[in-house]
Amino acid sequence: MALIVLAADKGAPGVTTAATALGAVWPRPVLLAECDPSGGDLAYRLPGDDGSVLNPGRGLLSLGAVARRGLHAELIYEHTQRLVGGLDVLGGLTNGEQAAGLTWLWGPLGRAFAALPQADVLADCGRLGLHPQIGDLVAEADQVVLLTRASLDHVAHLRERLSLIGRKVGVVVVADPRSYRSSLEEIRRIVSGWDVAFVGGLAYDPKGAELLRGQWGGRLDRSLLIRTARELATRLAAQLAAGGETAAPPAAGRAKRQPEVRS
Repeated sequence: MALIVLAADKGAPGVTTAATALGAVWPRPVLLAECDPSGGDLAYRLPGDDGSVLNPGRGLLSLGAVARRGLHAELIYEHTQRLVGGLDVLGGLTNGEQAAGLTWLWGPLGRAFAALPQADVLADCGRLGLHPQIGDLVAEADQVVLLTRASLDHVAHLRERLSLIGRKVGVVVVADPRSYRSSLEEIRRIVSGWDVAFVGGLAYDPKGAELLRGQWGGRLDRSLLIRTARELATRLAAQLAAGGETAAPPAAGRAKRQPEVRS
């Protein structure tokens, strides 16, 4: 189906939280893949569908051990796990040192993701620039989404990344709900001269992020994080289905249904 790369430049705008939230409400079958060469976090954040701890050794590392003999789309699912709620994930590396032996993997992995017939792939690629080889995976993406915050340092790094990436991208602003609309409009103005397909938003919502980890009570679908994630996921999926650009998501609105983690 489609490969969507989620990444950032410098700083910590919450790529993994954003990828997990989008996966939880994605309107089509989806696989969440931790492809940050610096290491993944999901095995330590979320339990499996049976309540047990995810196996940190099963995922990208175990896939890389067998993929030298050939990497095809069906092989990927032999190394995935399922989160509580039903979201299929390909767990990431447990530390950045492991990436040194997998520099060859990123291009074939990107091609295999793009060829998955039964699901879209949301690839959490973390911070770009630290491991140039991840560019081989990014090059296979149907859509690249760069996350930023509406602060001077984040925007400066975003503009630098836009000058280096060499392709049209989407930009998602992790914005304070109190200045949500104005933050998105400001980023649209700043990137208007660049090759940007759209500017969308996710609410900066620490409590919603903790709900997503299962550490808080309450209804997750009422959180601003999930409400804005649903709007963004719907528009991204529609863009991919249409093969064109989409308008930026509106400000957070009322959630229409309980979020479902799609398998």
